[in-house]
Amino acid sequence: MKVVAFERSLQGTGASRRLRRAGKTPGIIYGGEQAPQMIELDHNALYHALKKEQFHSSVLQLEIAGKSSQVLLRDYQMHPFKQLVLHVDFQRVDAGHKISMKVPLHFTGAENSPAVKLSHGLVNHVMTEVEVSCLPSELPEFIEVDLSELVLHQSVHVNDLKLPKGVSVLTHGVDNPAVVTVSPPPGGVGEEGAEGAAAAEGESK
Repeated sequence: MKVVAFERSLQGTGASRRLRRAGKTPGIIYGGEQAPQMIELDHNALYHALKKEQFHSSVLQLEIAGKSSQVLLRDYQMHPFKQLVLHVDFQRVDAGHKISMKVPLHFTGAENSPAVKLSHGLVNHVMTEVEVSCLPSELPEFIEVDLSELVLHQSVHVNDLKLPKGVSVLTHGVDNPAVVTVSPPPGGVGEEGAEGAAAAEGESK
């Protein structure tokens, strides 16, 4: 994904305020062996880019004065109540060094799983994203989690995720945390449980 930016020489609160009035957003690029660089970006283009999931979880091609470099979006600040991006931070990446980045999880198949279709269970997304470590070229835009085989009371954990080659999940000392859990529907044990209870009652008569 390409991002176009321009060099920025003026710093300070007053300069940033003037930039915003002109439809620009101040920003910075840091990391690597180069010194931090002040930049400015078109506000509307940046605002719409921030709405895209890919912008938050991909290696971006940042172009300044015709030269392109690989960066990651590391932070941005929004106005408390206006649709206004106040500042944005990018980090340079080195193709030969691993990066850490939060990647969204895309859940599929839950509606057709035995847990939902037969037991009417409630699927709880404990995590919606995971932090991964990999080379920039191996960074996935998202990780798909197939829930089509879920049954009631089952959990999906980090170790169950199918990760692309070269990608590992960082759990920061937590041992195999849960990603998804399935609980019974409110006020009952689900269709399968009800049928089982009815059958057991019939046998006891």
